[in-house]
Amino acid sequence: MGALDVRDGTQDRTPTAPKHRDLLTVFILNARRPLTVERLRALLWPREGGERSDSLVRGYIGQLRQLIGKDVITTVSGTYTLAIGEDQLDVDRFRRLVASGRRDDLVEALALWRGPVLADVDPDAERWAETGRLREELEELRLLALERRIGLDLDAGRHRETLAELRNLVRRYPLWQRFRGQYMLALYRSGRRVDALAAYSALRDELDDGHAIEPDPGLQLLYHRMLHDDASLHVSAGPPVLLPHDVSHFTDRQDLIDRVIGGQVVVHGPVGVGKSALALHAAWRHRESFPDGILYADMRETASPAAVLEDFLRWLGCPAQAVPATVDQRERLLRTYTANRRLLVLLDNAADEAQVRPLLTACPTVVTSRSALGGLTGATRVPVGVLDDDSAKDLLVKLIGPDRGSDREDVSKLVHICGGLPIALRITGSRLASRPDWTAGYLVGLLEDERNRLDRLNAGDQTLRSVFSIGYDGLPETARRTLRSLGALSAPDVADWVAARLGGGAETLVEAGLLETHVIDVAGQARYRLHHLTRLFARELLDEKSVPDVLSDLFAVAMARVQASRFSLVSGDLRTASATGDIRESVEWLLAERAFLTGLVADLHGAALDDECWRLAHLLTPFLERHRFLDDWRHVSETALDAARRAGNVRGEALILRDQGDLHRAERRWDLAHDRLRLALGIFLREGGGGDLARVRRRLGHVQLELGEVGRALLTLTRCLDSAENPRDAAETLHALGVTLKRGERMDEAADRLAASAELFAGLGDRLRQADALVELAAVQLAQNLTSDARETAETARGIAVRLSDRLLNAHALLALARVNLAEDATDRARDLAGEAQKIFEEVGDDRGRSEALDVLAQA
Repeated sequence: MGALDVRDGTQDRTPTAPKHRDLLTVFILNARRPLTVERLRALLWPREGGERSDSLVRGYIGQLRQLIGKDVITTVSGTYTLAIGEDQLDVDRFRRLVASGRRDDLVEALALWRGPVLADVDPDAERWAETGRLREELEELRLLALERRIGLDLDAGRHRETLAELRNLVRRYPLWQRFRGQYMLALYRSGRRVDALAAYSALRDELDDGHAIEPDPGLQLLYHRMLHDDASLHVSAGPPVLLPHDVSHFTDRQDLIDRVIGGQVVVHGPVGVGKSALALHAAWRHRESFPDGILYADMRETASPAAVLEDFLRWLGCPAQAVPATVDQRERLLRTYTANRRLLVLLDNAADEAQVRPLLTACPTVVTSRSALGGLTGATRVPVGVLDDDSAKDLLVKLIGPDRGSDREDVSKLVHICGGLPIALRITGSRLASRPDWTAGYLVGLLEDERNRLDRLNAGDQTLRSVFSIGYDGLPETARRTLRSLGALSAPDVADWVAARLGGGAETLVEAGLLETHVIDVAGQARYRLHHLTRLFARELLDEKSVPDVLSDLFAVAMARVQASRFSLVSGDLRTASATGDIRESVEWLLAERAFLTGLVADLHGAALDDECWRLAHLLTPFLERHRFLDDWRHVSETALDAARRAGNVRGEALILRDQGDLHRAERRWDLAHDRLRLALGIFLREGGGGDLARVRRRLGHVQLELGEVGRALLTLTRCLDSAENPRDAAETLHALGVTLKRGERMDEAADRLAASAELFAGLGDRLRQADALVELAAVQLAQNLTSDARETAETARGIAVRLSDRLLNAHALLALARVNLAEDATDRARDLAGEAQKIFEEVGDDRGRSEALDVLAQA
């Protein structure tokens, strides 16, 4: 920019020979672009039609290299390139500095300007077309840089210092209306209001006389504001940045920050997860990307869009007298004001789409809301949840200081109490920070009691309860009732049917940020999650006398749904057993509801609904056994046993003892199983158990077998078979007898008993137990060298397992087929089947099955 000038540090390397200067100019105008010798010759001697020799051009290039450096002009495949970085050419630096928009960069850019492009090489821009185009571009950029730098000076209150410069610019560029407006503003702020209005009149006269047009709308508005002596013009506060302070100790969310800014973005999530903190932090972080300002409104404090529109218009320079009366007119005017400005709009705590729509412009807009605001169809959504444990600890330590956060155990307890909820963590950290005599452990002690936790989660005038109340107070009564009722439950999540039973309005609670849509479960149900602090708030609102009513109602529904399942949940219950034709759907429902149902057992116990507690626990036992949910089973059975004893229900106690015997059998803890079953047997003998007595004896027979007492087991099971009261008892006993006879290596008898058992189960419609018997029968047939029969039996069992989606049954069937293939010397196939079975056994935690699979793999 200006005369050609080449410098290497302080050393001047500018060529003096005309052709060297011309050649370097050609390279500069085509910097970083490869040029052939033919192209260079045409550019150096455009009127000679290529009569000069290639060697002459190469000679000039060699001489130029000696002057400016051999590595500056590179040669690749017969072409020559001026290989310089973007900051080595003043034009590139100028463009970059102007684009940044910062005052220091603008001043530096303008300092690079030494005159028109290549003023001493191509003064008339006639030799090369690039020279003329570049001059026009850079002149426009220079004026833009001047305009921006002067605008920043005016914003900083340097209006008097810019007057002389602006007067010259207006004189030199009389129709450049931005300079005229800046000149008017500088005059006005310098106390020369009349001169400022006269400067406008002069432009208007000139435009009207020569062009018959009016000044631009922005300049007209400035004139009217000056005419009415708008007070906001007197002091330059710079572009409006209405943001509250950035949050202190912002933690985590780094993956979300850059997603918040750009287009229309809705940042949404439950109460207290830090939506506003994330949006504010992102806005401050990207502040320099919006030189014309950041508009902010807390929609909770100013619910009316009309009031926010007026506020935004005033901050953007609209005189009070010019603000339209209607919302529609204000919308249009706001869009006009923001159209050519680099602004960010942040609308915090929006309740619904109607609040937001009138405030949407072409500017990037961030909306925070507890709702996802699905009606804003063009928006990008950024969901925000609670912090993970590491991030929560990091935030808490930042708030209380590293010294007081050194006790990791107490900090971890506080994080657990707060459940990763940022607002709770900040309140906790602030309370500790304000009480230097307190330790983290002392505050843990205060917060451990759930009944008083919300009372103590406060710091000054900030309380967690008030945060929840904001959402609750605006709810319809049906949704309030649902939230209160959810406070009676301890389950981590609930399905839509639970929320509907409690009163409905689940989605209303989600929109209010008090409930979170969690997942669509394996049964196709929407599940909702309640933060445990929200649950405490809900429990506070629920009358304690209402808790048993809520739980009793849910117990009745849950019992009906479990009993309606086609899974044979209760041994000997013919009503259930007769409906087990297609159980896939029911099993999926039970899998989805496992945590809720086991939690309901605990809730019923806590509410002293003891009969309901043990009945539901007993009904769940076959399902928990079948899918080897041993931890849940253990907890449920212990709770149920206490409930049955507390209720004085002797039969209930005996049934739960029997269930515990089954649990210990599944755990292969045979002595404990024997003790539990003997206790149950004693109760049934005293009370008259009938069929229950036979079912306990059958289980004892299996335990005796595992304890090595084969003869005793056979005697016990034979007596059970003689006293069987129904086909199910007979089928179960035949199955147990078959297994026992197999262990005693009486294979023919074992095969007969197992085949009879499978046939009875098939007649009952119990495909699961039929498949169990078939798996055992296949092993017996294999021992009898009936390989073909064993394959057919194992494949039948596998088909049932696949149709019913029973993974554990499938693994046993796969293992049976692997043994058949091993017997047929199909070792590769045997290895594949056993490997697949082993994987399933490992996933469900069946150590015995895994061990058996490994044995088959070792043989293969």
